[in-house]
Amino acid sequence: MILPDKTTSMAEAIARIPDGATIMLGGFGVPGTAFAMIRELVRQGQKGLTIIKNDANEQGMGVDHLLANGQVRKLIVTHIGLNPRAVSMFNDGRIEVEFCAQGILAERVRAGGAGLKGILTDIAMETEIGAGKPRVVVNGETVMLETALRADVALLHADRADPFGNLTFTATARNFNPLMAMAADRVIAEAENIVPLGELPPDQVHTPGPFVDHVVPLTEISEEYQVVRR
Repeated sequence: MILPDKTTSMAEAIARIPDGATIMLGGFGVPGTAFAMIRELVRQGQKGLTIIKNDANEQGMGVDHLLANGQVRKLIVTHIGLNPRAVSMFNDGRIEVEFCAQGILAERVRAGGAGLKGILTDIAMETEIGAGKPRVVVNGETVMLETALRADVALLHADRADPFGNLTFTATARNFNPLMAMAADRVIAEAENIVPLGELPPDQVHTPGPFVDHVVPLTEISEEYQVVRR
């Protein structure tokens, strides 16, 4: 069996994303965020996007470029407090924001990837986050339904990939990336290093190739990929 070569140019891969798409972005702040593909999304200008990500990055990087360009309709995130532009746009009603507890966001994505409709939890049930969400009784205890999350596209950042799409992430850059690879209809991974098929040891493959549709080689590592120092 000959495995397909999924390497694709960045412009061609991002051009497959339509206006109004729901996009999952891996990353926790800087580590694991696909900054180059976000920049290409800004260049191409797709509008009305729903972005699912742990955070809205900081001003001047990542998701903030999409916000500044008026491309985002809604954020589904755990927080936006590090990005004054996101806070301002939310307060002014220019974007919709759905907040999740961090573990709940991960579990909603995991549920989407596993084919579940949602998860049951008592976390944040009596807060604004839980207002209006369905309640059910399980073994005499009232809990809340959190619906699963899926996306049209997931954009991931990997350290290494082979042409078939087997991916390896570095340390904490793994974060949401493997979960999102299972919860999107199309998965595009940018990789700092493309290695020949068979070179990645099986126990170092964090996302198997069948989950990945396109592999984009990174030809340049911008300053955005450097961990912010304060």
